[in-house]
Amino acid sequence: MTDLLLIAVYALAAGAVVGALGLLLLRRLGGRSIAVHVAVLLVVTVAAVVAGVVTVAQAMFLSAHDLQVVVLTVLAAAVVSLALGITFGRRLAAAAMWSAQARERERQLEAGRRELVAWVSHDLRTPLAGLRAMAEALEDGVVAEPAAVADYHRRIRVETDRMALLVDDLFELSRINAGALRLALAQVPLGDVVSEALAATAPLAAHRRIRLVAAESGWPIVLGSEPELGRVVTNLLVNSVRYTPPDGTVRIEAGRDDQDAWLAVTDTCGGIPEDDLPRVFDVAFRGERARSPAPAGTAGGGLGLAIVRGLVEAHGGRVGVGNTGDGCRFVVRLPAR
Repeated sequence: MTDLLLIAVYALAAGAVVGALGLLLLRRLGGRSIAVHVAVLLVVTVAAVVAGVVTVAQAMFLSAHDLQVVVLTVLAAAVVSLALGITFGRRLAAAAMWSAQARERERQLEAGRRELVAWVSHDLRTPLAGLRAMAEALEDGVVAEPAAVADYHRRIRVETDRMALLVDDLFELSRINAGALRLALAQVPLGDVVSEALAATAPLAAHRRIRLVAAESGWPIVLGSEPELGRVVTNLLVNSVRYTPPDGTVRIEAGRDDQDAWLAVTDTCGGIPEDDLPRVFDVAFRGERARSPAPAGTAGGGLGLAIVRGLVEAHGGRVGVGNTGDGCRFVVRLPAR
């Protein structure tokens, strides 16, 4: 019984020494990754076992051959333990990183939702207040002259159309975020989609004195859903027209490379600050500081580019933006035919 107690004391003493050194090492590695901590913990554990075995073996006066057998046996088990432990540590580190990224993404989405609610509340409250005031004025007979009545009717229609567009954008964005978007994929001539989008944007461009320029050739055929692609192109054109100063130019062109078809919209908005570039496609981001402000009544709800990104990614493509000499350039990449 006394021998067993001495063996236990020797083993605990050797393990305690190694454990103390391991604790100091872990403290010095406080800023390292989880995988490093797990690996160090496993090495310290194995070292403590080896130290205990060697100490006990020497106390028992084992022969050199028996001591080598014991140490080799422990080291063989240690190699297996270390391999499994390092693999587990890497997976644990990857899971922790993914969890941190997921939490950060969730935080950004929650902030975007709060910002979206604030913007939508403002954008709905303003036209509703105007509609109510104009309706009360017409109802009470405050406005009776035919020209003034016609002007009120026109303004009511404009505000109603503006609210309808905002509600439509919200519905489209909710479909994208909910995963309810279903694409009817087909071979789509991109040139036809661009022609229709240019026709839809032309009145706003004329009102803003913006020149729309389209490439004469090079339009590829892409695999996609024509209505959604039309919305992507229209949103990009409308966004550039809104933020380009009067007498500016918005150019659209397309082509294809080895892997993808691409479409680019370039404007003369004056550029976007580098800090704002990563947020351009976020929900409700308008970036008043980033580009020349649009005139009153033409600003959107900050959803157009978020819808663009959602629709492009639903097609298996990607969209990006960068600054040019006097403006910025939006580039959409889509699967070619």
